[in-house]
Amino acid sequence: MLIYMCKSKIAHGHITEAELFYEGSITIDEDLLQAVNIFPGERVEVLNINNGNRFTTYTIAGKAKAGQICLNGPAARLGLVGDQIIILSYALLDPEEARTFSTKIIHLDENNKIKY
Repeated sequence: MLIYMCKSKIAHGHITEAELFYEGSITIDEDLLQAVNIFPGERVEVLNINNGNRFTTYTIAGKAKAGQICLNGPAARLGLVGDQIIILSYALLDPEEARTFSTKIIHLDENNKIKY
């Protein structure tokens, strides 16, 4: 048996851009991805605090230190610039791993810089 565990969490991020006419995904500052061990192309779940939308997409690494969080393609219809979001990734772990596993979590300020 394998258990889905929350592997990574980017909390209190703010959408900086929305590019409707793009193939799809979410572009996230490369430094933020690295801080929580999310890989470019990895599946993530995005939770919009402002409107309650929750959707799944994949990540694209954006320019480091830019604070970019951009909804691309159809996802651009699910949030507005300035909306606060949470980004989650998951991993399948066996029960032994799950007992000792810790989620990597970062909290962002209003400029998408890591607070803690």
